Amino acid sequence: MKLLRIHTPEGLRDAVLNEDGGVLPLSGPSEPFDADRWRSRTPTGLSLNYADVRPASPLDPGKIVCVGLNYADHAAEGGQQAPAEPILFMKAPDTVVGAYDDIVIPRGAEKTDWEVELGVVIGRTAAYLTDEADAMAHVAGYVLVNDVSERHFQLERGGGQWDKGKNAATFCPLGPWILTADAVPDPQALRLGLDVNGTAMQDSSTAEMIFGVAFLVHYVSQFMTLYPGDVISTGTPAGVGAGQKPPRFLREGDVLRVWADGLGEQRNRLVAAP
Repeated sequence: MKLLRIHTPEGLRDAVLNEDGGVLPLSGPSEPFDADRWRSRTPTGLSLNYADVRPASPLDPGKIVCVGLNYADHAAEGGQQAPAEPILFMKAPDTVVGAYDDIVIPRGAEKTDWEVELGVVIGRTAAYLTDEADAMAHVAGYVLVNDVSERHFQLERGGGQWDKGKNAATFCPLGPWILTADAVPDPQALRLGLDVNGTAMQDSSTAEMIFGVAFLVHYVSQFMTLYPGDVISTGTPAGVGAGQKPPRFLREGDVLRVWADGLGEQRNRLVAAP
């Protein structure tokens, strides 16, 4: 099942996307994320064409836990060793925007970069999970993520941490929908990629991840409690702007297309900060 939220004149509305591409709004206003409740709600009877709606982010995460250097080829393109255990950092909730919203290049930025990623949506409260099978029982579904990064802030002004380069407003496009876990037989077999102005920059598979989804959910739960609607963004493959020769960073007017198997695509335009 594909779960999404759409903008309407009355505000955000939860909806499902059927196999024919029809958007079925659900009755009542948008609610905090709960996959089971979402499934049980009644459609209004209205069917909209997906091309005619504007998707919002499909959820408002309480926290976004990101995994750094989780593809060996991405670590290598930055001249770094693959990590012995996951590198974790956070993105703030106000970085989240929808799949077709603008990305704002912040003031003082010099090296704004892209990172297509698979996002894991947590469905049940998870703390100190016992094993990877237990971890997968806490996954509600998957969502497309772009971990937009300002490398100048992250690496040259970071002071030993990455948060300065990861948390500008609009730096985490999510969606357009959540694909429920029962529709994904193997999260380690999804192709994903990213184009800049029509030129392919990233094209890989989640099979190349160093630490897989089950391991990551179990691992993260040992350090923090995960709640329904939290997102784990599982890292990006090679092909980021910093890895190009010469490096190629985003400029005002650039358009990103971000995609993954079953998760739809994003199209975001880069604009300058006001």
